[in-house]
Amino acid sequence: MSLKILTPPTAEPITLNEAKERLRVTHDAEDALILSLITSARDLCEQETRRALMPQTWQQTYDDFSEKLELRKLPVTSVTALKYTDANGVEQTLSPDNYVLHNASDDESAEITLAIGYQWPETYEGINGVRVEFVCGYDNADLVPAALKQWMLLQIGNWYENRKSIMDGTYSKLVYTDNLLNPFRVWSI
Repeated sequence: MSLKILTPPTAEPITLNEAKERLRVTHDAEDALILSLITSARDLCEQETRRALMPQTWQQTYDDFSEKLELRKLPVTSVTALKYTDANGVEQTLSPDNYVLHNASDDESAEITLAIGYQWPETYEGINGVRVEFVCGYDNADLVPAALKQWMLLQIGNWYENRKSIMDGTYSKLVYTDNLLNPFRVWSI
């Protein structure tokens, strides 16, 4: 089972103006740096929580169909395609009528199961025979939990103020702020 991003987010949960206000920066000379810190903070937050913050498309693969296909990146908003390699080695796309996405808005789990009256098709023997493409993340920045944004802003501030330590390799992240992430961590998938 593997997971890879197909389409990264096109927006960040924190704007340049929000970050600059927190940093008390009034000039534009370091906008590129601050934008990169915002992206890095979102990336790290997503890694730490195993949660997508802004809309993005992922692909998760399975060797074959099982009773349920658990999706490992939350919150899931939709399944865009469920593809599989049939017994003859030909890629097919399963009709959305054949399956159901459960707990799409749930922060704890999301899974795909068969719709009533349908059976999983036979797949080719081998690895990665089933591929699910799905969209996950909060619909917009306003829906991203405040604690996650606060954690990001604290990281951005630390990185901005301690650039020299990052460059010489003595940097460490703000561990004491991780309690802000704990309620949003995906532990069970």
